[in-house]
Amino acid sequence: MGLTGTVLAVDAGNSKTDVAVLDASGEVLATARGGGFRPPAVGVERALAALAEPVERALAEAGMSYVSHVSACLANADLPVEEEQLAAAVTARAWGASVAVRNDTFAVLRAGVAEPRGVAVVCGAGINCVGMRPDGRTARFPALGRLSGDWGGGWGLAEEAVWHAARAEDGRGAPTELTRTLPAHFGLPTMAALIESLHLGRLAPARRHELTPVLFATATDGDPVAGSLIDRLAGEVTLMATVALTRLDLLTEPTPVLLGGSVLAAGHPRLDDGIRTRLAAQAPLAQAQSVSAPPVLGAALLGLDHLDAPPGALERARLAWEPSRA
Repeated sequence: MGLTGTVLAVDAGNSKTDVAVLDASGEVLATARGGGFRPPAVGVERALAALAEPVERALAEAGMSYVSHVSACLANADLPVEEEQLAAAVTARAWGASVAVRNDTFAVLRAGVAEPRGVAVVCGAGINCVGMRPDGRTARFPALGRLSGDWGGGWGLAEEAVWHAARAEDGRGAPTELTRTLPAHFGLPTMAALIESLHLGRLAPARRHELTPVLFATATDGDPVAGSLIDRLAGEVTLMATVALTRLDLLTEPTPVLLGGSVLAAGHPRLDDGIRTRLAAQAPLAQAQSVSAPPVLGAALLGLDHLDAPPGALERARLAWEPSRA
C-alpha cells in the first residue's frame, strides 16, 4: 500500500517566510518565499493575509488547494494562548484537514535532529530555547524579553553595549573601548553624539542591531567589558539549555543541543568555546552542534511526523534541503 497524505510546511520568521508542500513520501512538490510574519506589529489578520500569499502560491504550484496537514512554525507564537489563537486563524484559512502551530524555534530544533528529541537554543534578534521528546513532551520559555526573565539576543547585546559605553564615557562605569568603537561605527566622535542621534531619531532604531558585531569585534580585541558581555551570553545559552534538559529528564542521556540564529551561527570563538565549556560542566552528556539546515525543513519533518511517515520519507525530505548528505 502506498503512502498517502500531504503536508503544507510553513516557517514564518520576523523577516521572511518559507513554505513547502510535500507528499507523504517526503517529495517536495513546491516551495515559495514571502515576507516576515509580525502579528504584534500588524495584527493577526493582516499577518495571516501576508502569509497567505506564499502559501497559496506554493499550493497552486503543487496543483492543489488543500492538504492533509498544515505544520506551521511561526515567530511570535511565544505563549500557548498565542499558539491557540494563531492555530484558529490558520484553520480558518482552510488550507488543510488538520493544523499544528508551534513557535518557530521548534523548526530549528527538528531540522537539526534525526528524531524529535533534543534541545535548541536560538539567538538572533532575541533569544529562545525549546526542547522536545518523541513522546510529545516539550520544554519551552515565554521568550518575551526582560518581561519573562530573558537576557541576550542581538538586540539585547546592543543595548547592553550602549549602556556600558555611556556609563564609561561619563565616569559612572568602568573604562571600555566601546566608548570609541560604537560611535565610530556610525562615523560619530563620542557616545554622547551617538546617544543624541538615537534619541532624536537621526539614526533609525533598527540600526542598533549593527552594534552587535561591533561588540564582538571589540571583545576579540581584548576589551574586558565587551568580553564580559560575551561570557554572560554563553552563560545564558548554557543555562537555558540545561534547564530544558532537566525539565525533559534528558540530563542523564546523550542529547543533542542545537545552536541556531544569526548570533550563534556567526562562529565567534569566545562565545562558542564558552558555551561548550559550560555545557561540559553542567550537562556533560549534551552534544552541542550548530544548525545549518533551513528551519522550513524542520516544519516539514514535524508534518511528516504527524503523518507517521517512515524514516525513508524523512530522509528524502532532508535531502531536498541538504543534498550534501547524499
